[in-house]
Amino acid sequence: MPEVAAARKIRLKVNGVAHEALVEPRTTLADFLRGGLALTGTHVGCEHGVCGACAVLVDGTAVRSCLMLAVQADGAELMTVEGLAESDGKLHPIQEAFVEEHGLQCGFCTPGFLIAIYELLESDPSPSEEAIRDVLGGQMCRCTGYQSILRAVHSAAAKLGAARSASATPGA
Repeated sequence: MPEVAAARKIRLKVNGVAHEALVEPRTTLADFLRGGLALTGTHVGCEHGVCGACAVLVDGTAVRSCLMLAVQADGAELMTVEGLAESDGKLHPIQEAFVEEHGLQCGFCTPGFLIAIYELLESDPSPSEEAIRDVLGGQMCRCTGYQSILRAVHSAAAKLGAARSASATPGA
């Protein structure tokens, strides 16, 4: 009978909340987030890192949580799709843009898109069409086609740009 590896203690911060847990070394980050922390917004689609539905930010970089082990996230700061909205339920501008531009249909792929777009707009507030298409190309959607999602990214970039301008304006 094969020997089972002992559970390991990990400490990480998810959506601003510190967590400590015992996890089996083979537990994926996606399974830990969904089962261990009940953050079910992270979806598991292909389990091969192709579809992007499981994308989360680890120390500010989007990763496929189905390919990363939970023990690899020890000491990291994570953001899942649940971390986008405000604590009072107010949607993030990217989420608002997806609703307004009909950038989702069934919603299964949406968390991965939102995280990927968040990472893009954090690093490049005014991305080129090519940069947007490059990011969208790493995510799979079977329902909407990508035109409404593309419009949502442009809308979100404009919303975030307007919010940055307003906060930078004295007395605003």
